[in-house]
Amino acid sequence: MGHREDLLEGAKRCLLERGFVRTTARDIVKESGTNLASIGYHYGSKDALLAQAYIALVEGVSDDFDAGERATTGTRPGSLERFEEVWSNIIGTMQGPDSLWRLSMEIVVMGDQVPAVRDHLARAQREGARGIIPMLMGGEEPDVDDEQVDTVGKFYMTLMMGLIAQWTFDPQTATRAEELTEGLRRVIDAARTSSS
Repeated sequence: MGHREDLLEGAKRCLLERGFVRTTARDIVKESGTNLASIGYHYGSKDALLAQAYIALVEGVSDDFDAGERATTGTRPGSLERFEEVWSNIIGTMQGPDSLWRLSMEIVVMGDQVPAVRDHLARAQREGARGIIPMLMGGEEPDVDDEQVDTVGKFYMTLMMGLIAQWTFDPQTATRAEELTEGLRRVIDAARTSSS
């Protein structure tokens, strides 16, 4: 591996251990076995490196979700069963004390202190909204259009952020996938009843 890759791997480890705000350039250099000048040369700044490291971590989790989706037990895309299965997998990644989703909450809470990271990740959030749709609804990510991202994708990302906040704040009372699914089922039933 070269310095660029070593820095990225070191930054990922630092993020999981220390978070954004507490990770220093020296921490990354120590963890990666590189030097301070390498950060500026390869990434421009520590914040840009941390943003790339966070995106790489999220993409790793996304790859795990994709593998889990391919191994589904035959649940139909768009069904309540698929909804529960996917959210159960997502919630499973939120349960550990070193969950990378805690970093998302750090950005929300301390975003003004890390503006370069916040701005970079705000742009990446749109792609997250595009990527979550096929997991739940089927299809392929390249086929998801902007209108779907701005409606269905944003709906799912709102659920995701709410779950991340709950699991970060109080895992004992945080919403479980079966509760989320039952809530959706009741909302659908109420909408059907009111439109008849």
